[in-house]
Amino acid sequence: MSVSDYFDAFAGRYTPYKGGSWCYEDGCIYRGLVLLHEATGEARWFDHLKRLTDAQIAPDGTLAGYDAGEFNIDHILAGRCLFHLSDRTGDPRYMRAAARLAGQLAEHPRTAAGNYWHKKRYPEQVWLDGLYMGLPFQIEYGLATGAPALIDDALAQLGRALELTTGPEGLYVHGYDAVRAQGWADPQSGQSAAVWARAVGWLAMALVDICALLPDRAPRARTRALLDAVIAQQGASGLWPQVLDAAGLPGNYEESSASAMFAYALLRAGRLGLGPYGAAGRAGWEGLLSNRLQPVGGELQLTGICHVAGLGGFDGTMRDGSPGYYLTEPIVADDSKGVGPLMMAGAEVVLAGVGETV
Repeated sequence: MSVSDYFDAFAGRYTPYKGGSWCYEDGCIYRGLVLLHEATGEARWFDHLKRLTDAQIAPDGTLAGYDAGEFNIDHILAGRCLFHLSDRTGDPRYMRAAARLAGQLAEHPRTAAGNYWHKKRYPEQVWLDGLYMGLPFQIEYGLATGAPALIDDALAQLGRALELTTGPEGLYVHGYDAVRAQGWADPQSGQSAAVWARAVGWLAMALVDICALLPDRAPRARTRALLDAVIAQQGASGLWPQVLDAAGLPGNYEESSASAMFAYALLRAGRLGLGPYGAAGRAGWEGLLSNRLQPVGGELQLTGICHVAGLGGFDGTMRDGSPGYYLTEPIVADDSKGVGPLMMAGAEVVLAGVGETV
């Protein structure tokens, strides 16, 4: 089975991550399908996207299971597919749905410095994850609706977040607590302790996507600096460790979702002319296909994915943000947080001209 056939089979059997409620996990797959459709022009990717989203988007733009009052920045990510759906179909429900998400952002609580809280349940906290979940959508919405103030605000938030989360070796820590109320937050800096690879992967994808959306205004120098730091942590296999700045940490394993995110970001950055990043991105792509796309129970699956990780209390456990914590979370296969970015990387492989198909 080719990797293209794997993506097709995965999308064909995919069921909504949270019982049909609008969520970022589904959004990872939607983003991958959008980019595959744009890169290849093959109708199957759009057909999968349309089928999966039809059940979640009502004619008036209502989104299944979505509650703006949760102020969950994660919910915004899936909205990026709405612009592609709107452009291809002309159906007004997609921009109505986008307006609902933009409405959440208009009311979303912020830190004193002006950054969106990660969620209402995580007050005064900025996580790298949230930069990818919210800011590229806000920029796309601003471009689509002629609202430059939204673009200005997103870029200002991004700049502040990078300053607040700057970590060791040119990398960034997972989270920041503006009021130093969380046990995981350093009392002086407010930062969490570790550099989690997937958090940096979300950030790398956000930066590169913003460079594509706003080539004359994006923080290109900061993007290049981060990608250079990411390449410095790449293993001989082409993959990256779960705790990005602690390769010697006992039990630190090469993690697939972050590796797919970095492969995508590097491949796209190379294609955008940000620097000579294509070879490192290609090595990540090939490492995933060689080492992690494996038969499981008679079915090809992407293995080695950290199921979930975060900061603070969740489901009765306390996630302390230490390097060792990130090695305790379950490792799974075929999770959307890994497969979606692998689809994105596959689209870049096509566009880079290193193969007509993925």
